[in-house]
Amino acid sequence: MPGYSTRIVTVQVGDHAYRLRVLGDLQQFADPDGHGASLGISSAQWSLFGQLWPSGRLLAQTMARADVAGKRILETGCGIGLSSLVLQRRGAIVVASDIHPLTEGFLAYNAALNALDAVPYRQMRWDVALTTLGRFDMIIASDVLYERAHAALLADVVERYAQPDAEVVISDPGRGNSAALSRLLEAQGFTLHESRAGIDDEAGVLPRGRVLHYTRTIGRLQ
Repeated sequence: MPGYSTRIVTVQVGDHAYRLRVLGDLQQFADPDGHGASLGISSAQWSLFGQLWPSGRLLAQTMARADVAGKRILETGCGIGLSSLVLQRRGAIVVASDIHPLTEGFLAYNAALNALDAVPYRQMRWDVALTTLGRFDMIIASDVLYERAHAALLADVVERYAQPDAEVVISDPGRGNSAALSRLLEAQGFTLHESRAGIDDEAGVLPRGRVLHYTRTIGRLQ
């Protein structure tokens, strides 16, 4: 036994039903070697990566419709990886990343559950540069601004890994820390378009849900 329980859930995104292995509930915790703790993941935070959150579903719906042709895309804080799986199915060039030590295994398992090739994955700390990761045309994330420090850390990720012409797409349940992120990305030359929406088949599930879509082009930087 791995020390935690899991279950399989099915979620509809666009025309496809995705089967996903998730943690049994928010009470799951298993860090016998202290790996998670060494990365700054507390027992209260440990199970968050392994849930199917409404904002994750909203980002996946957004990626099912987005123009991704020819774009190199980084999902940061990918958790169980639903958006990366949607992008993989669409043939996008996607790299998934997260800090949690179990994410890579869950992502690979979920790709196999859906008869998809494995999604390229990098374990990432937002405060440590990955010099071999390269630059991306689009950086995406869902509900990652739940602590005050996250806005500055995510802005650093964008500065480090975004191409001069780039998009940043964040699904957010209405947390106040997004205003700080918007100010920091504006200083990097991004402009914001914000849309508010519920999930397609459950419009009332995410009443405060919104998609923050930042864009930057070379012309705006000159």
